[in-house]
Amino acid sequence: MSLWLQILVYAVGIGLVIAVVVALFRTKKPIRSFLGSGVQGVCALAAVNILGTFTGVSLGLNAFTGLCCAVLGIPGVISMLLLKIIFNY
Repeated sequence: MSLWLQILVYAVGIGLVIAVVVALFRTKKPIRSFLGSGVQGVCALAAVNILGTFTGVSLGLNAFTGLCCAVLGIPGVISMLLLKIIFNY
């Protein structure tokens, strides 16, 4: 992967993390929102992997995908799916 593409991917990832953190702290209960988002992200990852038998698109479970789903929630799962589709990886 070229350097400019890596910089772009990292910039988008950092932007997503900042957007999620800002959205969490705008609520009155940021810890509860963070935990709820994490649970939703892990459930979305599980749903993608279960439906992967029918669609052919699945995400492996490792430290990166687990952390991304737990921190970013559903937008993290969608971002990883889009990256997988874009890079055919």
